[in-house]
Order: sequence, then structure tokens, then C-alpha cells
Amino acid sequence: MARQAAAPPHDPAQAPTRLLRIATAGSVDDGKSTLIGRLLHDSRSIFVDQLAQVELASQRRHGASGAVDLALLTDGLRAEREQGITIDVAYRYFATPRRSFIIADTPGHVSYTRNMVTGASTADLAVVLVDARHGIVEQSRRHACISALLGIGHVVLAVNKLDLVGFDEGVFRDIVRTFGALADQLGIDHVQAVPLCALDGDNVVDRSARMPWYDGPTLLEHLEAVDVTAARGPEDAAAARLPVQWVVRPGAADPHADYRGYAGQVARGVLRPGDEVVVLPAGTRTSIASIDTWSTTLAAAGTGEAVTVRLADDVDVARGDVIAAVSDPPRVTRTLEAMLSWMHERPLRVDARYRFQHATHAGRLTVTAVDHRIDIATLAIDRSVDTLELNELGHVHLEAAAPIAWDPYADNRALGSLILIDEATGATVAAGMLLAVDQPESLEADLATLARVPAAHSRAERSALLGLRGATVWLADADRAYAQVLASLLVRSLVERGVPATLLAPADPVVAIDGAPLDAASVMSRLAEAARLLGDAGVVAVVVAGGAAGALPPTFARDVHDDADVTFLDVTAVPRTAPPGADLVLDAPAPGDQLALVLALLRDAGVLTA
Repeated sequence: MARQAAAPPHDPAQAPTRLLRIATAGSVDDGKSTLIGRLLHDSRSIFVDQLAQVELASQRRHGASGAVDLALLTDGLRAEREQGITIDVAYRYFATPRRSFIIADTPGHVSYTRNMVTGASTADLAVVLVDARHGIVEQSRRHACISALLGIGHVVLAVNKLDLVGFDEGVFRDIVRTFGALADQLGIDHVQAVPLCALDGDNVVDRSARMPWYDGPTLLEHLEAVDVTAARGPEDAAAARLPVQWVVRPGAADPHADYRGYAGQVARGVLRPGDEVVVLPAGTRTSIASIDTWSTTLAAAGTGEAVTVRLADDVDVARGDVIAAVSDPPRVTRTLEAMLSWMHERPLRVDARYRFQHATHAGRLTVTAVDHRIDIATLAIDRSVDTLELNELGHVHLEAAAPIAWDPYADNRALGSLILIDEATGATVAAGMLLAVDQPESLEADLATLARVPAAHSRAERSALLGLRGATVWLADADRAYAQVLASLLVRSLVERGVPATLLAPADPVVAIDGAPLDAASVMSRLAEAARLLGDAGVVAVVVAGGAAGALPPTFARDVHDDADVTFLDVTAVPRTAPPGADLVLDAPAPGDQLALVLALLRDAGVLTA
């Protein structure tokens, strides 16, 4: 693919962070929308026609003599203006000579907690608004808790409406002390308290003459100066991550048809040509050949940059894979633990399967357990629950259908967050933050072991990785010849369908190493154990229990499989007497007809998918 001349080298690790993402939170009527409107108005960040529209709306709402209602700058929904509350997340963009800002005005009502989670999920700083008359209320605690769970390390405690308490310094100090104890409990290290009267603009942009006892920064001064990297560290200094969004391949007629690149947005760190990287979850090592954009090549690409990376080797990379630094790769597992914010009226169901979106990867997972639910009003942990209701937060265990490359949310939001989607309706039902879990040190210390640790996988993990589910078909009949024919037809049919299968048919008689003949029960016990081991590896083992063995009950064989993730199917053919609990009894000695019945049984058991 044609490239223009390379741009001058730049080092993203040295570029200052000028954009600040802010989420506002607080109880209903604490004045969040008014505060944002005042911030935009006094910093001269709204257009004349916008202000004119707000003035007209204010006159319709409050009369011609009423003051301009700056809350209308953010309350854009008709329902919000009618009810005087924020319902949806409203985003506003503005800039000063020192910094650019994105503000998410999130709802304060408890019914819209899920919207607050959505709006705060990308924030660097949270402004928790408190009404000076009421102090720290339940919603204040809830929003502080959510901010801490979302990894927002900087919080501004904005104590509003101080004019309604006579600008009393004591009231302000009491609220600061109460919130400080809460912040310590939640692990929020950076809290700046600012006394405000958002309606009149005191300490929003300009310093207030009505609060001479306060000598700290105004809200805007703090927002312009705060260093959010102090809480989480500079992202560009961390090991690189590039979730692959698209594989770039020109058409066959293109003169650069041999070009192959992997496009995506750098989620963390800095990528440079020559860097050794690993493609996950496969664990394939290679190095970066070049970093391209639509018009040029780059000497480096940092966090947030959208680029196309070409690799030095021809390796298998697909959408959803992660290209990462070898020095500190993401974790690769199927089992996950997450803090979920449940967002749907229909409650979470344990053992239910959901679609999920994690960075650029889409897949399916199962919720295997609910560890606990957090009462975000009291911060109490309830371990007696097995579900989550709308707007509740809880610690859950998940199992993905295939391994994914991920980071803990506290280390990397891009690879540490996911959403769950209802398969039937397509509705987003939950947002999750992945939690750090213990992992064998060998996987973290030596990435090369990722491709050669079969013992580290559970039976279920191996089945999912291989796309196979092992099974034992215990085919018993006193007429050994009939069982042998049916078993041979079954193995042949399975292999032709792409399912690995093998026939276990003992000779008659079977002798031990010392030459003594083995009884039928001993022979079948050994075959049962061999079948279990084959099923553990994803193979369908068809066991012929004929002659004297055919008269034995399959109880001992089923018991061997009880502790394994291997399906055991007891198929009985006449004239053998069917034992209680047989999975299938064949009524007629016609192998061709009965083969279809056995295959249908395997489909019902989930061994066959087609």
C-alpha cells in the first residue's frame, strides 16, 4: 500500500496530557446541571445562539422576569426539562487556554444509577456534588463508591448551595470531614473540596468574595491544574497493548496486494518498529516491522492513536486478538472475575449464557457464580445472594467460551472492561470491570509457556479450546457380532463428520501379563478408564461390551466418569435386558436404522453440533 513520506519522529511518551474527562455526580437537586452550565457560561465556552435559546427556554419556564436557567444547557431531553432532573448522560465539550475538557453530566436519581456508571466509565476525575443543607446523603455515598470501583483516583467534593446556609465555614468543614472518612474507606487518595454557590458562580470560575475563609483553588483552577496521572501513572509508560480491530488487506488487483496490516487503537503504552511483541491469545512471538497511518509511517504510536501495524513474520492474527509487549503481556484465561453493574430489568441468572464485548473481541460466556453484592449505600457486602437486580453491583465469576487476553481494570480500562449482551434481545444487560485474580507464576514469568501448558487447562477449557466434547458410548449386547457392526458404523460416521472417534473392542479372551485370563468385569473396568482418558482429550470412545461383558450392568463404568467432564451414554441393544437408567434402548437389530438413533442421542447430549 502506497505511503507518503514519513512524518517527523515524535515520542508519544513525552506528550503532555491536556484532555481531562470529568464525570459529575450527586443527588437529585444538588445542582449538577446548574454547576456545569455556570462553568460553561463563566468560562465563555458557549455560543451566543446557544445562550439565546437557553434564555428563551428560561422565559417559557420561569416567566419573562426570571433569571437565566443555566441547567438547560445540559438538560436536553424534554422529560428532563419537565421534571427538572437529569435522566440521560449529557456530554459537553469546552476548552480554556490551559486545557480541554469533556464533561459527562450523569443522573443523580437512584433509578438511573446505571447511567451514572456509563458516564463515569471513561472519566479521569469525578465531581461529587453535595447540597450544603443536607450534607453527605445516600446518593453521595453511592456515587463516591461507584467512582472508586471505576478506578477514578481524583475526586472533587463540590459543596454547593452554601448561600442557603449563610456561607457557614463550619458546615463546609463538617461535610469535608465526613466525606474524607468515606474516601479513606473507599481508597480514594486525591480529594479536593471546593465550597460553591453554582447559581451565582461563587468559586466556580471566579473566586468568591462571600467566602473569605476559603483560600483554595476555584473549581476551574483545580480542573486546569490537576495531574490525573498521579493516581494511575502515565499510560504511555506501561507495556504496550493494541487490540486488533481490523485486518487490512488490499484487493487482488491492488498493486500492493501483498500488504497485510493490523489496525486498531493503542490501548496503552508505546509501540515502535523493531519492538518484540506477542500475539494473544495464541502466544505467537514476532516483532513490529512498521507502524502506518492512512498517509504516512510513524516512528512511534502512543496511547489513543489509531494505527496499522505490520509484523515482521507471517503470523495468524484476527480481529479481537491483542498485540502486546513481550515484557509484560496481558493475562490469557477463560475464567474471569468481575465487578458487574447490572443494567437490565430482568435480573442476572447464574449459569445463563450471554454474549460479551471486550475491547475488539466478541464472544460468549457463562456467569458461573455470584460471589457477593455490594450495598453501595452502606458499603456492606451481602454474600447470601445468587443474582443481581437492576442498578445493583456485585462480584461475579465468569467463564468465557474461549481464552481472552485481558488486564485488570485497575491497570488498563481498555482491556479491563466488558459488557454483557442478552443473546435473545441484543440488549446490553451489564457493564463489568475485570478484577485481578491469582494466576500461576509461570504464566506471568515466561510467556513462552502459554503454548505448552496443557496440564494447566481444565477438561472444560480443553474442550472449548479444541471445539470438542469427549464422550463414551457404552454399546452393550449379548450378541457380540451385532454390537461390533453397530460400533464400527458409528465410529466411521463420527469421523466423517470431523469428530475424533475410536473403537474399543476387547479380544476374547483377554489375558493379563502373567497369562491368566481376565474376568469380564476386570476387562470392562479397564476399558471404562481408557474411554474416560480418551474423552478427557475430546475423543468419542465407542466401547463394545459384548458376550459375557454385555450382560454386565454399566454402573461401574458410569462411576468412573462421574468426576470427569466426559459424557457417558449407555446404549443397550436387545436381547440384553436394559438396566434402569439406560440412555437409549435399541428395539430392532438393524444397524443402519439404529445408527441414526445413536447419532441423535449424541446431538441431544451436545457432543454433536450438526
